[in-house]
Amino acid sequence: MSTGLIIALIVIVAVVVAVAAVLTLRNRGSRHGTSLKRRFGPEYDRAVARHDGDTKAAERELAERVERHGDLRVRPLESAERERFEARWTAAQERFVESPRDAVAEADHLIAELAGVRGFPADGHYEDQLSALSVHHAHHVEGYRRVHRVAQARANGAQDGGAGTEEMREAMVEARALFDELVRPSRQEDGRHHGGRAGEAEHAAPAARRGHHTPSLLHRRQAKES
Repeated sequence: MSTGLIIALIVIVAVVVAVAAVLTLRNRGSRHGTSLKRRFGPEYDRAVARHDGDTKAAERELAERVERHGDLRVRPLESAERERFEARWTAAQERFVESPRDAVAEADHLIAELAGVRGFPADGHYEDQLSALSVHHAHHVEGYRRVHRVAQARANGAQDGGAGTEEMREAMVEARALFDELVRPSRQEDGRHHGGRAGEAEHAAPAARRGHHTPSLLHRRQAKES
């Protein structure tokens, strides 16, 4: 075999290997992006919009969130803690009828406090807390963002917290979805509570679900308006 033929074969092999490597990396990147989109849902689209449509930059940001907060261990709530938080949220919803701005501010404070108790970043580190919540509750974190935005605008002196009553009501309703996810027991907790203690579980269940089946004044008002 001539030297020229050997060189040609080496070049062909090198090109084939390079093309295969590029295709592998592209496929891996596509799967990675699909995984992030599935995990973050609306947060993925929001990150892309914030980066002016640059999906690579958005995916880097979201991947960094997972790297930083993905292994966070959520602390279980005691039954008494859960009942106190549920009672405070119910009171905030009822307060909305007379004082929407105060109710939204209380909802913002409650979610921040509840998330901190469950093990998410706390001590006033809102952005870090929101980032961690987006990793574990991506489909409901927007409600927290909305009530916090209204509460902060109100604290800074904006009339009506920078939002109308309808917008504040929608923010409260949306934030409730995140509150419910944070306050309810996880599957692991359910397993620990029910395993071998069926009698206690049946006795505790009504308290754990208190507030979830009784329409609040806020929701009754929503029904009347519609």
